[in-house]
Amino acid sequence: MNVDIAIVGAGPAGLCLARSLADTGLSLLVIEQQSQDALQEPPFDGREIALTPRSVRILRDLGIWQRLGPADISPLRCARVLNGNMEHGLHVTPHRRDDTELGFLVPNDRIRRAAYASVEHEPRITLACGTSVESVVLNDSIARLHLSNGSEVNAKLVIAADSRFSRLRRDAGIAADMHDFGKTMLVCRMALEKPHGDEALEWFGHAQTLALLPLLNGEASAVVTLPPEDMRRLMDMDEAGFNAEIGRRFDHRFGAMRLTSTRHTYPLVGVYARRFVAERFALIGDAAVGMHPVTAHGFNLGLRSVEALASLIKQAAESGRDIASPDLLRRYQRMHRHATWPLYAATMAIVKMYTNDRPIARRARSVLLQASQTLSPVRYAIARTLAAGGHGVFSPSRHRG
Repeated sequence: MNVDIAIVGAGPAGLCLARSLADTGLSLLVIEQQSQDALQEPPFDGREIALTPRSVRILRDLGIWQRLGPADISPLRCARVLNGNMEHGLHVTPHRRDDTELGFLVPNDRIRRAAYASVEHEPRITLACGTSVESVVLNDSIARLHLSNGSEVNAKLVIAADSRFSRLRRDAGIAADMHDFGKTMLVCRMALEKPHGDEALEWFGHAQTLALLPLLNGEASAVVTLPPEDMRRLMDMDEAGFNAEIGRRFDHRFGAMRLTSTRHTYPLVGVYARRFVAERFALIGDAAVGMHPVTAHGFNLGLRSVEALASLIKQAAESGRDIASPDLLRRYQRMHRHATWPLYAATMAIVKMYTNDRPIARRARSVLLQASQTLSPVRYAIARTLAAGGHGVFSPSRHRG
């Protein structure tokens, strides 16, 4: 089989890239291990994705945002960051007076369903479901993929969107800096007795990190990050015990909290690829940059990679140039590194500082938050940063690009 572009991974980033290139006249093949049924109706996985206004614009331009229903979109109007036993902490609001939201929260499975629906009937996009890449051979003239179903694919460009643990990235000879934080994150939906006011809460406690993401109808996404052994004990609790324990961990700020969904856990691992490209090969989404969710940049940066690479490919296709030329791929790498490295480095610094439970670190965090709240230029600078790349609240990032 010969195609112009092979995209490996039909997560949100891979499907968004396919959608963005559907009108270029290029032939696209999307290769995915999961079944077609799982792509059409992905199950709830607990993850709520924080989307910035820029990301909403990208999804709207792709025709994906319009496929979400009103019940899928929860407004995020402000955020509060607490440290230890602080009562007020740092309050973050939109930096522009005419903005009413910091962004929006959308369930990961709803984004995946909408993205799949946007490409399902595109004539230039072929979906190969229930199969995986066994090996890849890259050279300056063609890329060759051998699939688990026995077929062979020749492509002008291969794009890996197969998660932060990308096998294809390794097969292409690209190393990645990976940091295992040694923690497990639990996500679930809960009904709250007291209103959340569309405010997200991020709480750096002692030996735990908590977040509460406001959803519609008095519900919220509860996010709890603990060492694996503590998380196993929490997951083993029956529903009544779990409800009481989560209410206690949130210091009863929201009154009684009642589980309304299944519970899901994910390991916390950050990844940054040392290169984003190779010969006729590029990384997007989590395969390029897998963020710690503390600053919620994950999918927003994934969309940035889609936007950058798609724009370069479209320009090349329109002018009849090679869509996988070394110059094009180097330009993409520069663009995406510029967009991601400062945020990745800052996130790692935040995680290091705010998960250090030594007394001196806790005091330093309190001083920093108080200073940020008092100095309005600092506070608005934080708000601008959050609005540009993600929100300063926990929003579990996907483990599939």
